[in-house]
Amino acid sequence: MTSAQVDTENVPEEGYERGLGSRQVQMIAIGGAIGVGLFMGAGANIAKAGPSIILMYALAGVVIFFIMRALGELLLYRPVSGSFAEYAREFLGPFFGFVTGWTYWLMWVVTGMAELTAAAIYIHFWFPEIPQWVSALAFLVVLFGVNLISVKIFGEVEFWFSMIKVTAIIGMIVIGLGVLTLGFSDAGDTATVSNLWSHDGFFPNGIGSSLMTLQGVMFAYLAVELVGVTAGESENPEKTLPKAINTLPWRIIVFYVGALLVILSVVKWTEFSAGESPFVHAFGKIGIPLAAGIVNFVVLTAALSSCNSGMYSTGRMLRDLAANSEAPQAFGKLNARKTPAVGITVSVALMGIGVVLNYVVPEKAFLYVTSVATAAGIWTWMMILVSHIRYRAAVDAGRLRASSFPAPGGALFSWVALLFLIGVTFMIAYDKDARICLYVAAGWAVALGIGWAILKSRNPQIAERRDPEFEKVG
Repeated sequence: MTSAQVDTENVPEEGYERGLGSRQVQMIAIGGAIGVGLFMGAGANIAKAGPSIILMYALAGVVIFFIMRALGELLLYRPVSGSFAEYAREFLGPFFGFVTGWTYWLMWVVTGMAELTAAAIYIHFWFPEIPQWVSALAFLVVLFGVNLISVKIFGEVEFWFSMIKVTAIIGMIVIGLGVLTLGFSDAGDTATVSNLWSHDGFFPNGIGSSLMTLQGVMFAYLAVELVGVTAGESENPEKTLPKAINTLPWRIIVFYVGALLVILSVVKWTEFSAGESPFVHAFGKIGIPLAAGIVNFVVLTAALSSCNSGMYSTGRMLRDLAANSEAPQAFGKLNARKTPAVGITVSVALMGIGVVLNYVVPEKAFLYVTSVATAAGIWTWMMILVSHIRYRAAVDAGRLRASSFPAPGGALFSWVALLFLIGVTFMIAYDKDARICLYVAAGWAVALGIGWAILKSRNPQIAERRDPEFEKVG
């Protein structure tokens, strides 16, 4: 076997339908980089950091690229569904696989709650009389049905959701550039690039305040790693996955840095606030007929897209856990359409807690769930990086073959990204509004510790399992 080949001997036949084509995987990857964290969360981040938020998204984007290239190297070494937990299990031990699998599942359950909350807020744009919880419940039921049918239906729905987001953001950038250069619309007289530094500077609230937005910025990038979950259902993973990962820098430059540069040039940063999409506000300011309504529709599809992806991911992660005797065996079953229906159903039922939050605390539901999701996402990214560092050490020692898609900088860039994530975790602890997620994380850690102890007592061999390939001396 050459280093340019995928290790098909170590890729188990998982029973899934390989129904995700190249165009669908590409758009899932693109859609993962455009979610409610940008469309909704950017408003609060702009209010805190001013124009410097552009730099924060760019900095976080560089780190995300390091994470994704580390994941890409692992995926081309062994492409499997539930990859993050599998790699943690192989390179760090069964306990870390157990924790990572369940934590990634929790991330998507909580993210689903955030997306449902955001979607319900967007519906208020047209129908302010409809309670948030009613809209959230309706969207939950519809997307549940989509995920139960088949992976092809999921892929097609996600393809068109992502297509809408991509087309709309490019359109927004073009219109914004038109306002800046031609001066048309109601915002034409005040639109200028100097808005990036004219109102108390590029760092209006200080560098410290800008850095404190990083934990919110990182939430915007949750889901970029979803291409790793699609590995078990991609038609040609050795071709589609590297292409999807390598286009990530362009997506970040265009969809985050580019879009925010244009918006903050067209409208001064002091006009944006938390709880409102900066995109909707900016195009309302421009005054183009129906533009704000169209943008609101786009950000609504972005929220639904992310929730749709969350349902997809949770079912696959629970099935991976069940396959390793780390979750009830019922989660391991596929229905006639080759989808993990039991795992999806249980996950969707728990996402219903988000509906309850929208009923009880509608004004704070989004903040609570995004902070918890960010903490769970950071753990997942850390496990990807540590697994990659261990993998590279095994390759250098001759125990494992080299991947056909090596990460630039090797283990060094993984160390840099890991230290960055640790720094973000300290920032979360310092932020009184966000640190609630650390209390949840502590409770989650206790629950996982108890669960692991029960598993070991019932099956002592579970803590001793190790992938034989990792132990092989080549």
